[in-house]
Amino acid sequence: MFTQSQISQTIDLQQEGFWASGNELKREILPTIPVINSYATIITGLRRCGKSTLLKQLLNDNTENTLCLNFEDIRLAGFTVQDFIRLHDEIRHRKSKVLYFDEIQLVKKWEIFVHQLLREGYQVFITGSNSSMLSRELGSHLTGRHLSVELFPFSYNEFLQFKSLYRDAVTLTEYMNTGGIPEYVKSGAGMLLTRLLDDILIRDVVTRYGVRDITSLRQLAVYLMSHVGCQVSATRLAGLYGIKSPATLLEYFSYLKDAYLIEMMPQFSYSMKAQARNPKKIYAIDTGMAREVSAAFSENIGHLLENLVYLHLRRSYSDIHYFKEKQECDFVVSEKGKVKQLVQVCSALADLNWEREYEGLLAAMQHFKLKQGTIVTLTQSDKFTKNGLTIRLVPADEWMK
Repeated sequence: MFTQSQISQTIDLQQEGFWASGNELKREILPTIPVINSYATIITGLRRCGKSTLLKQLLNDNTENTLCLNFEDIRLAGFTVQDFIRLHDEIRHRKSKVLYFDEIQLVKKWEIFVHQLLREGYQVFITGSNSSMLSRELGSHLTGRHLSVELFPFSYNEFLQFKSLYRDAVTLTEYMNTGGIPEYVKSGAGMLLTRLLDDILIRDVVTRYGVRDITSLRQLAVYLMSHVGCQVSATRLAGLYGIKSPATLLEYFSYLKDAYLIEMMPQFSYSMKAQARNPKKIYAIDTGMAREVSAAFSENIGHLLENLVYLHLRRSYSDIHYFKEKQECDFVVSEKGKVKQLVQVCSALADLNWEREYEGLLAAMQHFKLKQGTIVTLTQSDKFTKNGLTIRLVPADEWMK
């Protein structure tokens, strides 16, 4: 149990550090973040991708009315539901109107406390690095009282702005290799990414889910991030790194996804059972981290570009699949149950891969009855029309505007 003075001192120390940090680059998502009275605004995303900086930009240096508290602070270790009473007294004493809590889901029954604050008229913002731990409690006690958004590492546009670069194939390749973790983009120190990976595995997976075999978990994470753009299934990977049970592998997949390390894209099917049964395509949430922890990309630029295209789509859409029948198309993008885009990715289209890439996209266009499709490349531009169907070749730097 914490005393009132302990809570007060911790808040003072955290607030000083929070407001003293720079605002950095204004994020693209900033104007779209929902702020509505009586609703909690939830922002989730990978560790170190800029959630706290984003909140500072959103709060616009409103230091007088805002109280900020990060529950991962060692000084708050052992914080329990009873301590929320003293925290509530501190909020009232400071006459704070806007409350920002980071990783509050570490404390049991936090959602009841937040619900009470909303009923009392406070504006509440919450950030966290684990999507399922937040959503589980939100669904039970804050149903209809919260609005959630996801923050990703820097987009290509943000990367260009941050580094004062121009849009072309050279900077696109640099972005593909560097990724968008702000601290790494700024410093270029690869050790930051390997340490971040270990930090995420320990804090967001091992500690929260009680995983005992840390070595196997890390080996699996590195394996998945080394095979972006590839199809994976728990059944096929059973036995890898000593993880014999497909059920355990599925749990690990879920943990890594919830921690925003990887994304798993299903095969398109109108049957949910078929989607669950078929292999998923794996993508890393940051291409820079994927490159840093793996040596597999030296000759596999195509898959890394595919990962980049996926992340660009994922920032705007949540309903993304791959198409596979006799031919394959990389991305089927849907919105409200209707297919909107078909995208194929190929670093360079040539005679050897023409049939696979072109015919795969054409088959998907015919299947979904769409008249246009896109092949994203590194540098090529072109346009092909056949039987009323149009396929455009677009350089990635232009496509990602």
